[in-house]
Amino acid sequence: MKERAVVLNGEFDALTFEAAVDAIVAALNRGVRGWVCTVNVATLMAMRRDSRLQAFVDRAALVVADGQPIVWCATLFDGWLPERVTGIDLVDALCRRAAASGKRVYLLGSTPSLVASAVARLRERHPGLIVDGSDGYFPLEQSAERTEEISSRSIDLLFVGMGTPRQERFIEENWDRLGVGIAIGVGGSLDVLAGARHRARPWMGRAGLEWLVRMVQEPRRLMPRYLVTNTMFCLLIGRVILVQTKRRLLGG
Repeated sequence: MKERAVVLNGEFDALTFEAAVDAIVAALNRGVRGWVCTVNVATLMAMRRDSRLQAFVDRAALVVADGQPIVWCATLFDGWLPERVTGIDLVDALCRRAAASGKRVYLLGSTPSLVASAVARLRERHPGLIVDGSDGYFPLEQSAERTEEISSRSIDLLFVGMGTPRQERFIEENWDRLGVGIAIGVGGSLDVLAGARHRARPWMGRAGLEWLVRMVQEPRRLMPRYLVTNTMFCLLIGRVILVQTKRRLLGG
């Protein structure tokens, strides 16, 4: 039985980053198929409004906390999460393992030029890596074409960076036809890998401020989202703290 921690409507695997990488590689080596969800505060709040997204995450082979506030708040629910496990770090670490073992990797998302840059950078960083990719800006009617392209390559690791919930919808709707070993939704990670976006410094990630760095780079798109999701999360966590404080004061 895997150790898990509940935070609001999310259930997370209590794994360190290295343990999560080991678990994914072990699943690939055993031929176990499934998807991995990297859940941050914005995704967790989106799950509350989207029952289909919630169900998708609930059925994941692995759910990791891609957000420092989630790690911090696990103790409020009598759980524990050792550290953040981010999507972009998973891409790099799993590609390193894939290069050593001959596993095939595919990137789906971003623009044609940026996904090509991400592929080139991963090949340079991990010599011998078998990796290819295609953009994520395609109409719904072309989903079958993208799925066939991926299926024809016998892909072990599929990273889908099309934003939530589009990336999760693509994985769910095409799962049986994709034929991949493990699929992971990685949001804007491909843009960062390609050099089009800057990642927050490590100390900002540990301080729970990585969202701020993202918002500064894309204020028009991300400011309304973070304003809503961060406020909702804080209110929900505040309610939990208030209830727990009242119970302690009343001796319950």
